[in-house]
Amino acid sequence: MKPEHDDTSNLPPLGPTTEPLANASEFNSANTGGTTDTSQWFTRSIGVLAVVGAVGSGLMWAKLSGIQEQLARQSADTGSQAVEARVMSKQAEELARETAARLAVTDAKLGEVSLQRSQLEELMQSLSRSRDENLVVDIESAIRLAQQQAQLTGSVQPLLAALNSAEQRLTKVAQPRLAPVMRAVTRDIERIKATAVADTPALLFKLDELVRVVDTLPMVNAVGVVTKDKPVQPVPATSWAKAISMSWWEKVLSDIWDDARNLIRVSRIDKPEASMLAPDQSYFVRENLKLRLLNARLGLLARHFDVVQSDMKQANDDLAHYFDMQTRQGQTTLALAREVLAQSKQIEIPRVDDTIAALTTAAAGR
Repeated sequence: MKPEHDDTSNLPPLGPTTEPLANASEFNSANTGGTTDTSQWFTRSIGVLAVVGAVGSGLMWAKLSGIQEQLARQSADTGSQAVEARVMSKQAEELARETAARLAVTDAKLGEVSLQRSQLEELMQSLSRSRDENLVVDIESAIRLAQQQAQLTGSVQPLLAALNSAEQRLTKVAQPRLAPVMRAVTRDIERIKATAVADTPALLFKLDELVRVVDTLPMVNAVGVVTKDKPVQPVPATSWAKAISMSWWEKVLSDIWDDARNLIRVSRIDKPEASMLAPDQSYFVRENLKLRLLNARLGLLARHFDVVQSDMKQANDDLAHYFDMQTRQGQTTLALAREVLAQSKQIEIPRVDDTIAALTTAAAGR
């Protein structure tokens, strides 16, 4: 190590032999002083280093203390946060359960809403059909129902009524698309009117009238006098008019003469077997005629027109054979029976296939 102060330039020159030992001792003193300075510097350096280490250790200890405090605070905060987290997790679990229950209820309500929506859509589709389509459907159903009624009752009146109603409704609408339906309805109405069909309700009413009249219809073997209506004489209003009128004894004689004249009646008998019927047999003739008329009524309801024809022919023969047809009531009854016989014919109810086909085409939108 180089000394700090070099004083060798100030030393006296060495002589050859003078004072050698003194110079050596001075030299050793100088070396010892340099070593001491080096030790002091080293000691100072170590002290400085120790101070620096102590200061660093203090600073490190203070920093570690701060870190420990910070860690303690963070640990406390973490613990409180963990407690809060557990509470919040419980709340979240309860909320999840409640949400699941609500979700199940919502799913059920959603299913109900979906079902109601589908039903509402079907209803809206049914209501969204146009007025013409509804009209076509209504007319078709009415005509089919009227055709069934006509087949059951044997009368074309329900069918004609339905066709006339359909014609009126189509006329009010006046849609070109429904023109073929209108033409088909008109053709069917004309064809039905031109067809002679037995009016079953009218025939039933006539048969009921015949059954009712049989009990009061006079027979050929009836015993009695057909009295002629005498002209009604005006009653005298005054005593003078009564005096000049017919006296009482003349009136008595006139009545006696009329009774005596009617005791004997002479007439021509064209059907002696009918006139010889006993009164009790007349009762059975009337009952037999009523049974034939009732049987004809049942055959008409069952649409067995051959049975109706047979019974009505026999009924007409009985009326002409056993009953007095010279009276006005007898002639009216016989005419009614012949009318029933003429109208009770086997004629099928006409069908309205053209109208049904036109309605089907219109409903299909073609």
